[in-house]
Amino acid sequence: MKTLFQIRPLETTDSIGELTSLLHRAYARLGQMGLNYTAVDQTPEVTSSRIRGSHCFVVTAAHKLVGTIVVQPTYRQSACEYFMRLGVAAAHQFAVDPDYQGSGIGRMLLQRAEQWATAAGFAELAIDTAEPAKHLVGLYTRLGYRQVGRVQWPGKVYRSVVLSKSLAANV
Repeated sequence: MKTLFQIRPLETTDSIGELTSLLHRAYARLGQMGLNYTAVDQTPEVTSSRIRGSHCFVVTAAHKLVGTIVVQPTYRQSACEYFMRLGVAAAHQFAVDPDYQGSGIGRMLLQRAEQWATAAGFAELAIDTAEPAKHLVGLYTRLGYRQVGRVQWPGKVYRSVVLSKSLAANV
C-alpha cells in the first residue's frame, strides 16, 4: 500500500513536542557526525521560537508528522549577511523523518517553501548547511541551489555553506 503524504501549514493543534521529536530524529545522523546543529537537541521552546514570525509547513503520513520546513522573510538581523539581502527569503529547521528519507518529502517541502517565497514576492530562497554535510550540499545543488557564501554561526563547531535559488522560474 502506497503511503499518502499531505503537506500543509503547521496548525495550532499540532504538537510542538512531536515536531521537536521529528527534528531530533532527522538531525541525529548529523549530531553523530559531531555537528552541533540546533535541531539536534533543541527544546520545544526553541522549536516554537524558531517558528515565530515565519511560515512553518509540515508533511504528515497517517496523521504522523514526518517532515517540516520553516521559511522566513528577509532577516532584519543575522550572522549571515546573505539572509539580510532584500528579496531573499530563507529556509531553516528543515527535516524529514529518517524512515521517510528518499521518498520525495524533502523535495516537496523545498518546493512548497519556494512557492510561498515566490507568492510573497521574494526573488530568491536561501538555505545553509554545515560544510561537512556533503550529502546535503549535494542535494541542494542538485535541486538548483548555488553556493553564494559561507557563515560561521555563533556556538557552532562547523562553518556553513550558504546556498540560494533564483525563484524567477517559479513565476
